[in-house]
Amino acid sequence: MNEGNKNVSGLREALVRFHKLWDQARESEPWECDAMTLATVSAQGQPRARTVLLKQADESGFVFYTNYESRKGNDLATNPQAALCFFWRTLRRQITVEGTVRRLDAGVSDAYFAARPRLSQLSAWVSAQSRPLGSREELEARMRELEAKYAGCKVPRPLHWGGLIREPDMIEFWAPDAGRLNTRERYVQDIGGGWRCEWLNP
Repeated sequence: MNEGNKNVSGLREALVRFHKLWDQARESEPWECDAMTLATVSAQGQPRARTVLLKQADESGFVFYTNYESRKGNDLATNPQAALCFFWRTLRRQITVEGTVRRLDAGVSDAYFAARPRLSQLSAWVSAQSRPLGSREELEARMRELEAKYAGCKVPRPLHWGGLIREPDMIEFWAPDAGRLNTRERYVQDIGGGWRCEWLNP
């Protein structure tokens, strides 16, 4: 890449670079190479972060699944702006993504839910995610009840659980270099909808 700013096909180019690194991460650190930090802001302005798993990334955005009534779900319902951060230690690479989050169509969430392991399907019903829990035994009792209820039956997707897609307007690639003169390249969407790539100071 030449120095300075340049006009590029932008998002497509950034995603090609992302997938190349993601593929390398699957080889070098297969344990949770899909993990990414999701940062949100509550209605009261409190920033919060947690780790979720990336399921898909293409020109539409970055997809993950969760309980819509969890803390992150409530945060995103009031403020759909969020940030993602990937850090692959073995590759010494970091990627950050910013943009707007929206829910996936119900049919897409249904299809993904149907493909999940049965225990994971039941867990989506059992867990009132982020809410206080009296005891571990209480959780396990709810699981036994659900196992009995759906014995021999398909487990339907709960309406409070489904997919979210992060539509990016910024993707930044970071790589370390000697003396902390690290390389930072940012793909950013312009107001007109086009994308450009620019160098950033370390």
